[in-house]
Amino acid sequence: MAIEVLQQVRVIDAVAGTDRTADVLLDDGMIQAIESQITPPEGSQTRSGQGLILGPGLVDLYSRSGEPGHEERETLDSFMAAAIAGGFTQVNVLPNTTPAIDNPATISWIREQVQSRLLSSLSAMPTLPRLQFWGALTLETAGQQMVELGDLAPHVVGFADGKAITNLAMLRRMLEYLQPLQKPLMLWASDPSLAGHGIAREGVNALKFGLPGIAVMAESAPLAAILELLQEIPVPVHFMRISTARGVELLQTAKAQGLPVTASTTWLHLLLDTNDLGTYNPNLRLSPPLGNPSDRHALIQAVKSGVIDAIAVDHQAYTYEEKTVAFGEAPTGAIGLELAFPTLWHHLVEAGQLTAVELWRALSCQPLACLGKANSALGTETSRWILFQPDHTWAVNGQTLKSRSSNTHSLGQTIHGQIVQVG
Repeated sequence: MAIEVLQQVRVIDAVAGTDRTADVLLDDGMIQAIESQITPPEGSQTRSGQGLILGPGLVDLYSRSGEPGHEERETLDSFMAAAIAGGFTQVNVLPNTTPAIDNPATISWIREQVQSRLLSSLSAMPTLPRLQFWGALTLETAGQQMVELGDLAPHVVGFADGKAITNLAMLRRMLEYLQPLQKPLMLWASDPSLAGHGIAREGVNALKFGLPGIAVMAESAPLAAILELLQEIPVPVHFMRISTARGVELLQTAKAQGLPVTASTTWLHLLLDTNDLGTYNPNLRLSPPLGNPSDRHALIQAVKSGVIDAIAVDHQAYTYEEKTVAFGEAPTGAIGLELAFPTLWHHLVEAGQLTAVELWRALSCQPLACLGKANSALGTETSRWILFQPDHTWAVNGQTLKSRSSNTHSLGQTIHGQIVQVG
């Protein structure tokens, strides 16, 4: 690849917190320099950066791969292609595959599969994301019996079931066992018994649309209980899928008290709320459910203030047949790796609710911080970058999506913004 100067491109450095226009010197896809103005080296190419934005590669804290076990929904190939199309250069995969990632043999098999795909698909997809894997906390992520945490620890980025763990006595033991392992722990504060048979967040809209409600307490009660455990055993914990204003309040108090907690919400909970359920689109059947408008507003403000550290995609693919059912019968989850960043940019940054740096930080350096990883400034040897064109529009359909499945409420819509290059 030739040496290239990208001239006068908007550069977002999430680590430094800067947003400026500059020239960028690229050599074999690696950033060599970012300066106000760069004289092109002899023999180099130049390209206008007008209308383009360059920033660090995105990091998804948690998403689910169909493979192994449900290749009809998503293969590792389509999963990685979707991630790169959306600007995600690292994705941390949840362990609730089939079989679950609950032992070293399974993780070794998956890594071998990823490596073989990398070798076989380099010509078709020369740029691929880095896949990291969460290790299960319980066997088969069933919430009944702890895995051998020490055996699995060297092979995973951290521990999470991707499901609610309701046995607080077992969770207390987990905290004790995890203290010396120095691995991130990710928990979902959710009480299925309090959620009952609900399918929408309790409130006026749930009543209006005739949807059984799920009380806020289904999130806030287990969250408060886990925070009490952390008062006694202060192990760093990341709370995933925060979806309510009350959850934000509890986290704000916990952080003010100095508890070692971080948190994330999903992209859809920042963009949509119960007002959007009137279509009964089964692709909006999520768990946790979309919040009320006051919840969505609180989540956006929490991302802005840092109470919520990161935004996750929580990509979950399903087949057409699985999702083409009545709203209440649909499995929970939706795809999003290709859609999250441009949609968030269009609806939150361009609308003035978040700054460019705030959004990029919540999708790049902050997810790494939640994993206990150091962040590399844009342009260092270990950093990856993406080039984003916010004024490009494209239609969401089975031909434009890289994901094998198309279970998204955005199907048939026009998306503003697209990743045009990944380095």
